[in-house]
Order: sequence, then C-alpha cells, then structure tokens
Amino acid sequence: MSGPQQPEAAQPRKSPCASCPYRKNVPSGVWDKAEYAKLPAYDGEMHEQSSAAVFMCHQGDGCVCSGWLGHRDPADMLAVRLGLMRGDLDPSCADYTTDVPLFASGAEAAEHGGKQIHSPGADAVAVIDKIMRKKEVQAFHA
Repeated sequence: MSGPQQPEAAQPRKSPCASCPYRKNVPSGVWDKAEYAKLPAYDGEMHEQSSAAVFMCHQGDGCVCSGWLGHRDPADMLAVRLGLMRGDLDPSCADYTTDVPLFASGAEAAEHGGKQIHSPGADAVAVIDKIMRKKEVQAFHA
C-alpha cells in the first residue's frame, strides 16, 4: 500500500513570460495594483523580506515566476530557501538565471508597473487582452 502521492515540485519557465512584471520591456499598467504591491516584499536582505510565499507565474500554469527568480540571486530569497526545504520548489530554482533584462528589485518593478495603472497605454492594453484571451481558453478547457 502506498501513501498519498506528493505534488510535483514547481519549476521555473525557461524564460520570464512576455507579460512578467519583472521584465523591463513590459508596458506599465498591465497588472492590478495588488499584484505590483506583492513585489517589494522580496527585496532586501533575507531578514528584511516580508514574504515567505513563493511567487508563481501569472500564467497560472503552476510554474514559478522566472522573472522573480531571475531578478536577483534566488538563493538569497527566503521564499526560495523555504520552498526548497519543503520540497515545493525544484532544486533548479536555486540556480536560475536569465539574460532577459529585469528590474533589479521588486520595488523598481512595482514602481514601473504602477505608473500607468489607471490609464494603460495601447501596448499595455494589447498585453492585457492577450492575457484575458489565454485565461478564457484555460477556463474553457478546465
């Protein structure tokens, strides 16, 4: 008799997704203010970080946000270390790097993202529309 099956440890995407709030080339105003407000919680030294929750990709596919992992050394984030200890994160998360230009901190990403949150430009609206279409397809197939 075998015990309950353990969920698979979350892995990062190969590259931060096209709408990742940590990407420097993503237009301002794509995500809700509450989403941007989460980002600075992972800044600072480990004892200064106010969130121990793993930041998952907004695509909703069970992957860890690669922009979150890649914006700094993932081994310096409390949430990554705890996720590895619990078995929630694949060990590859600790060594994740990317060449995609990312903001150096969650605070920088949040500041950029929030600039046009009340009046997103045409590029942001196009990204929002793409995200909404993808979520509708996911809901249809669920």
